[in-house]
Amino acid sequence: MSKKAANTRLTILQKAFELIYSKGYQTTSIDDIIATTQVTKGAFYYHFKTKDEMGVAIIEEILKPVMLESFIKPIENSQNPVDDLYNMISYLLLEDPFLQIRYGCPVGNLTQEMTPWNNQFSEALLGLIDQWKQTIEKTILNAQNSGLIKKEVSGEQVAFFMISGYWGIRNFGKIKNNNSCYIVYIKELRSYLDNLK
Repeated sequence: MSKKAANTRLTILQKAFELIYSKGYQTTSIDDIIATTQVTKGAFYYHFKTKDEMGVAIIEEILKPVMLESFIKPIENSQNPVDDLYNMISYLLLEDPFLQIRYGCPVGNLTQEMTPWNNQFSEALLGLIDQWKQTIEKTILNAQNSGLIKKEVSGEQVAFFMISGYWGIRNFGKIKNNNSCYIVYIKELRSYLDNLK
């Protein structure tokens, strides 16, 4: 693929993601994407046979790198898991410029909207979520081995609790369109994580 073609493909993915994040996947049409990117229909179909193929590419090429940078890296080699888990969630909710309050969590949104209807979406999204879950579990296990977290704590339970809590509070923020509920949530999260020690 030429550099120009690769840039066109990336532009389509980035602009399509912005539309899908703000409007939802099913209400975003290929015509909307073409109008926003100002590429021809032929150029769109050169890169993607279907809208769903493009959607899976967004998960793999736009969302996955963001997940790795903001959800995985901050905790994968943690020496202080309680602080690092707290700081990761706090950053995601209060500081991350990629995630917007009024639109919620893009991975959570796509999971709710698309997984009942599309196995490719389910598999791609599950891959992202599993990686985050496994990283949290590994962080807890390493901390237990270092004596920083109680041995009886279940890493799987912590991971499910943190992921479901994060998605849930993102939805509250989306409904309210402000971060006041995030402040309340992270205060309680701090207490929860401190009790793991």
